[in-house]
Amino acid sequence: MDLNSDLGEGFGVWKLGDDAALLGVVTSANVACGFHAGDPRTMRRVCELAAAEGVAVGAQVSYRDLAGFGRRFIDVDPVELADDVLYQIGALQAFAVAAGTRVAYVKPHGALYNAIVHHREQAAAVVAGVTAFGDLPVLGLPGSEFVKAAAAEGLRTVGEAFADRGYTPQGTLVSRREPNALLTDTDAVVERAIRLASDGEIVAVDGTVLKVEVGSLCLHGDTPGAVQHAQAVRNALDEAGITVTAFS
Repeated sequence: MDLNSDLGEGFGVWKLGDDAALLGVVTSANVACGFHAGDPRTMRRVCELAAAEGVAVGAQVSYRDLAGFGRRFIDVDPVELADDVLYQIGALQAFAVAAGTRVAYVKPHGALYNAIVHHREQAAAVVAGVTAFGDLPVLGLPGSEFVKAAAAEGLRTVGEAFADRGYTPQGTLVSRREPNALLTDTDAVVERAIRLASDGEIVAVDGTVLKVEVGSLCLHGDTPGAVQHAQAVRNALDEAGITVTAFS
């Protein structure tokens, strides 16, 4: 099972999360590419740290929305969105190569991630941006339009589940504007991660048990107690005999 986290989400003098500590725990790093967060120095620093730790580097692509941290839907033209995705991957690749590594996969961020669960045009646009760069695996919500579009284009798709987010009975993420969107208790996060990794199950906010097929678990770098959650999840997975390794 892969363990991923969103990293490099500071900007200029503004810092968010403990990238160095998380890179000692996770196996894949979703690095902000400058559109929702991140800047050249931050991108290079995270790539260098990831390379030193042997952590896979992934491009976390987003709407062009620094002010909203990429958490607002934008009705962007699909052609423009595809180019924005390509631009972000290329920018991160430059810093990854400079650090002695490479971009190994792509994961959309925030509102874009949620939109392309159902928005076919934008899902196809993100896939177009990825394929314009090359044959990279993609991380996404199982059953989403994005995953379907990527598979149709021959890309490797990896289902992802969130150990620290609430789920609706339909298998989508609870909006951050709603109650129970985040799990902040470490024990609850660990319990969810182990159940996902062992049984492929997740419990929605109404108690519905959902069956999901995932190859990667996400822990958000900006969640309160993120490092504590990540270390506890990693320890629990190790104790359960579940191999933690990058999917890419």
